[in-house]
Amino acid sequence: MQVPKLRKICLNQGVSEASTDKKAIETAQKEITAITGQKAIITKAKKDISNFKLRKGMPVGVMVTLRGNKMYEFLDRLVSAALPRVRDFKGISKKGFDGRGNYTLGIREHIVFQEIDLDKVNKITGMDITLVTNTDSDNEAFDLLKEFGLPFTDDKTANKELEEAKEKEQERIKREAEEAARAEAAAEEENKEADRRAALS
Repeated sequence: MQVPKLRKICLNQGVSEASTDKKAIETAQKEITAITGQKAIITKAKKDISNFKLRKGMPVGVMVTLRGNKMYEFLDRLVSAALPRVRDFKGISKKGFDGRGNYTLGIREHIVFQEIDLDKVNKITGMDITLVTNTDSDNEAFDLLKEFGLPFTDDKTANKELEEAKEKEQERIKREAEEAARAEAAAEEENKEADRRAALS
């Protein structure tokens, strides 16, 4: 019996306007590349779909397949930083298993990843993240992913870790806001001092 292992993580993002807006697919490619640290590739339609005005070979989205260190680094950021930033997040469902030991979860807003610069975002998009294991058993895969810290809704330990991660994220945001406020106050004081010196000269 082989020990369950994580083989790869695949990120897929569909871009509905890709066939008509070249910039949209380029933006998606840059954003997924920033999120994963690995260049995203453009996916293309495999056949003509008249209802969607798609022709074979047209761009339809972007994807990345992560393995090795980049896979584990991404998983750590997903669990400790991205998921705690999901609005009203209460954990992930066990229903994402496919019956063959693989798990897919959907992210509705890509801005939960800290690598995305909010000031440069024109449109909030979602993506699917699939964790592929070497086992065909959903139960074994569940135990494996739980060990990695994925916060399944019925796992009290994982949910506790999620709450702790949320608190850390809130503390970080508060700390950054306080630092920004202090910097702004210092800059304002410097401007006032400069005005006083100018008035006396």
